[in-house]
Amino acid sequence: MTHRPAALGELSELIVGAAAAAQPLRLIGLGTWLDGGAPVAAEAEPVSLDAFGGIIEYEPGDLTITVGAATTIAELDAVTAAHNQWCPLAPWGGDGGSVGATIATATPGPYAHAFGLPRDLVLGLECVDGTGKVLRPGGKVVKNVAGFDLVRLMTGSWGSLAAITRVSLRLRARPVADQTWIVSVEGDAIAAQRALRHGATSPIACEVLPSDRTAAGSRLLVRIAGNARYVEAARTTVRQAGHAEPSDAGAWTAIRASAPAPSPRGALSDVARALNDGVKRAFDPANVLNPGIMA
Repeated sequence: MTHRPAALGELSELIVGAAAAAQPLRLIGLGTWLDGGAPVAAEAEPVSLDAFGGIIEYEPGDLTITVGAATTIAELDAVTAAHNQWCPLAPWGGDGGSVGATIATATPGPYAHAFGLPRDLVLGLECVDGTGKVLRPGGKVVKNVAGFDLVRLMTGSWGSLAAITRVSLRLRARPVADQTWIVSVEGDAIAAQRALRHGATSPIACEVLPSDRTAAGSRLLVRIAGNARYVEAARTTVRQAGHAEPSDAGAWTAIRASAPAPSPRGALSDVARALNDGVKRAFDPANVLNPGIMA
């Protein structure tokens, strides 16, 4: 049986009832990456959060947006593009996944090096913890940082502490000039990537193309963006790294889609495990939310 709560109160009541009955729950966004993380307890009942979608509040002048957790990355991009803005969240896996799942798993993307990890892009969120309590840490604008530590705690907790229902995000203006290049490099591709990323005119994204190593070297997919003068200088740097050819921006969609499902970090130290368990008990004392996924 899959539960589909249609409102915040229904979700809270569902979690309270599950905790009382010691019934584990498996939180599901849009179900695009169900094999991410460690397996959830087999007896967990699925809870779809697909009703919590849509644009809730958008302030282009503040470069902020609040969306339901089930809003897709594609929807987020389409809405902000109409105002010549974008959110560099762009996680590995593509645009069909939800914003909530991206934040819950803290899945970065190719723009994380330039613009920050998911935790750096989240201003606030709404969620329901394992006791049924509704939490709203953070805010909708950059200057409101109340509860920001709790926002970061929920980001990357894999739904093991709370079910995320809405998220407020930072946005950026779309660059005036935006170019993608494929650069053939000799020798160590990782070293070439590092040099470009840390140069004076660093790109907003630079990735080694998968399955592309040859005797002659490897290729980098590089995106440079900004004002016209900056992009011209960055293009010169890119050409110095190797033979560069222009590419369609769609290459970024393809390389993101080729990424495997995300997983939590490896084994924790005893101290980190004790801290992790303590936090789990504080927010989900009955251990009903995604039990086992953080193992």
